[in-house]
Amino acid sequence: MTKAFSPEECFADERLDASAVCWACAFARHLSVERGLSDNTVRAYCIDIRSYLDWAARSGLDPLQVEYRRFRRYLVELNASGYTPKTVSRRLSAIRTFFKYLNVQNVTQFNPAAATSSPKLGRDLPRKTSDSDIERLLAVCEDDPVGLRDQAFLELLYASGARIAELARLELADVNFSDASIRLFGKGSKERIVPLYPIALEAVDRYVREGRPSLLGDARSNSLFVSTRGNAMSADSLRRVFKQRAAQAGLDPSLHPHDMRHAFATDLVEGGADLRSVQEMLGHASLSTTQVYTHLSLQHMKDVYKDAHPRS
Repeated sequence: MTKAFSPEECFADERLDASAVCWACAFARHLSVERGLSDNTVRAYCIDIRSYLDWAARSGLDPLQVEYRRFRRYLVELNASGYTPKTVSRRLSAIRTFFKYLNVQNVTQFNPAAATSSPKLGRDLPRKTSDSDIERLLAVCEDDPVGLRDQAFLELLYASGARIAELARLELADVNFSDASIRLFGKGSKERIVPLYPIALEAVDRYVREGRPSLLGDARSNSLFVSTRGNAMSADSLRRVFKQRAAQAGLDPSLHPHDMRHAFATDLVEGGADLRSVQEMLGHASLSTTQVYTHLSLQHMKDVYKDAHPRS
């Protein structure tokens, strides 16, 4: 099984300020327990904060008492190191949130990142996976317990638009066969219900009836997806399954599980679904995040127009 993320290990370095490390670990626990963020998200926060603590140690500064004037040197170092605007923006956001937490805890009155503007980012359009690639991916699984499990996983990935971590958290009770839907827990443990089309539901039903009992053996688990040893599968384990099946289908090696989420959303928008419904199914907190798929749909319409209009 994948080892759980440990903030203490992330900050294990004698060169770092001991008080800052203690508060960074406390902040990580706050993100995990009180805000309900996933291990991957907490890990990302810790890595970004670790970068800041490393810089403070090299500079001989107390990381909890850095003023804005000195903090700008950290930004200069990030830019000089060739980090992309997206990475710089993410690190600023993590440090800003960390100091907000410290302010609430009365640890410090400083928040050097609060007065710092993040780099302007252009919004990259999600990659649209072709229908033929999706069909190839959904046709590679064998008719054995592992194949039935992987088929159910891949069908759910495309049918629900779920994040990989959300599928890893799925329990058997989260699948409603009579209502043809699944219950997902997204970022911040927010719950949402997503309908399923018949083919996906049938794949899950067959896996639950024929594949899952064989994989479980004498083990017991509430998790929907289990390994050959009967253990719950982590997000990393499911990600490896996706990569293996994509390679088996002869697809682009850069294809990622999240591309199936993009395909789900784009197909819904191109099929005429309203943005509010797509937002609910994706679990987006803001409609503006969902609106990126309208740009993909517009590009699709432009392509159709170009191919079909006699004067285009």
